[in-house]
Amino acid sequence: MKIILYDTTLRDGAQREGISFSVDDKLKITRRLDRLGIHYIEGGWPDSNPKDMAFFERVTELRLRQAVVTAFGSTRRAGIAVEEDTNIRALVAARTPAVAVFGKSWDLHVRHVLNTTLDENLHMIADSVRYLKDRGREVIYDAEHFFDGYQANPAYALQTLAAAAEAGADVLVLCDTNGGSLPATVADVVAAVRRATAIPLGIHAHNDGEMAVANSLIAVEAGIVHIQGTINGYGERCGNANLCSIIPALQLKMGLDCITAEQLRTLTETARYVSEIANLNLYPHQPYVGHSAFAHKGGMHVNALVKCGESYQHIDPALVGNRPRVVVSELSGKSNIACKAQEFGLELAEGSERARQVLQRIKELENRGFQFEGAEGSVELLIRRTHADYVSPFELLDFHVLVRNRHNGNMAAEATVKVRVGEQVIHTAADGNGPVNALDVAVRKALLPFYPGLAHVHLVDYKVRALDGEAGTAAQTRVLITSTNGRRTWSTVGCSPNILEASWQALSDSLEYALLPGVTLADEEVFASLPIPERIAPPEPTTICLGNRCIEVPDLRSHKVAQQFLALLHLVDPLEERIQEGVTSLNERLYRFSPQGPEILRAVRDRARKRLRPVQSR
Repeated sequence: MKIILYDTTLRDGAQREGISFSVDDKLKITRRLDRLGIHYIEGGWPDSNPKDMAFFERVTELRLRQAVVTAFGSTRRAGIAVEEDTNIRALVAARTPAVAVFGKSWDLHVRHVLNTTLDENLHMIADSVRYLKDRGREVIYDAEHFFDGYQANPAYALQTLAAAAEAGADVLVLCDTNGGSLPATVADVVAAVRRATAIPLGIHAHNDGEMAVANSLIAVEAGIVHIQGTINGYGERCGNANLCSIIPALQLKMGLDCITAEQLRTLTETARYVSEIANLNLYPHQPYVGHSAFAHKGGMHVNALVKCGESYQHIDPALVGNRPRVVVSELSGKSNIACKAQEFGLELAEGSERARQVLQRIKELENRGFQFEGAEGSVELLIRRTHADYVSPFELLDFHVLVRNRHNGNMAAEATVKVRVGEQVIHTAADGNGPVNALDVAVRKALLPFYPGLAHVHLVDYKVRALDGEAGTAAQTRVLITSTNGRRTWSTVGCSPNILEASWQALSDSLEYALLPGVTLADEEVFASLPIPERIAPPEPTTICLGNRCIEVPDLRSHKVAQQFLALLHLVDPLEERIQEGVTSLNERLYRFSPQGPEILRAVRDRARKRLRPVQSR
């Protein structure tokens, strides 16, 4: 039996608080849902707002593989001829091959919300469905509040379905609009409806009672063939039935055909894509597709998982495009540490002394307030530091941070640091917009001449948590930093009663992690994109001249920067704007890596403006 998947993320999902899709957003999601294998995509309510109408005008430009785009609307209003109803006319104007029309099933709504008679409501349903069928549309009839209506007045609820069926509805969708029905009730009602009609049935469940997925699946067992839901369960109030849970359950648990195995492997990617478009963080513990859906923390669990993947996983995560993760914490065992080391590409035997040392260190630190579950950068460094050959790329010898209130009322922060790199000690200072930022800037200022790749590294998140709030300002503080270099993202942690010390611990780990092999581009990779013309003679080790300006070059790294600027002069057109454009773009990538960069840049611009012939280095 094939189950039809009907997605309403763009309409019902958009009713979630905090979501507002643009027309372009809707078009992007439509393409992705089609790629996933969704059969029907509800684009919106054309009579409700101009944005939805614009979507239906533009969606025809998409070359969809299989999905049928549907427009959504209500039955005609009471006392108005169907051909004169603006909502019905908008559904026709949307020019979609299929339309979804909802009507009232609950006599309470008919009398007290529509303020009309039960008979008039039946005519409203029949007139609307018949009118749309006569214009060649596939009609999906959504019986709103059907389960509540059936509980209150089963005979009338069934009459509403009969009115839609007799008018030609292709599918009758039973809606748990208030989301409060229980699975047993849903199963009984679906069975009763099946006895009353031969028209294919569907289910539209809301999640107010945390039963939307369960109600949808039990409805399938009771005989429905059409399921409506949203990606990530987005929807009004508590959300709608989550297709990211329903689809794998149908496919992998119930053996029912809905999408291909290849399409199923894109499920996690699709969930994350839609959450990104919606500007919402994907719930990490969401079944099947969440970041933590297959995360293992307990030492006993990980030990078993290493021996048998099925022991603590209900499916193979790869089937839905996800992957297992091992989390390191005070609850870990040596299996966790060995698995993480393998994940990092490091050799560490489960029963080794090094594994025991790492585990013991993690337990000690977590007892002090550290938390390594979300700080895998710090975990990898802990493992590497147990190796006898590992040498830290730098060492902070001392720092001093000063925050003062200036006479104009503006706060100022300044950090002074003393850092050792190899045999050299660098003593420098920097301002910042706060004490932590000043410390970050000062340390980078000291390290950049030695490690220019750090120029690519920046913080994307900085979280502070007071662990014992009752201690007030003396509370133990945990800092979690997330950093990126544009190619990779990692998180590090620090913990101390002193927020600056906790911040330094996390910041130091972040910078040290950035310098691990393979994390940040090597100098050769950074400079490889612009070849140096052969006609440029190699400069002497200590000095390079541009025009009448000579600049001391202290090391090979700055030497390369200068060569690149010379190469640039041969590669750009000798017109002011072209040279300026080339220098500016190269500036962002190269000159900041060298202390002489600004001086070199000024010399290049001087020579470019004078339109001198290329100068040979000497």
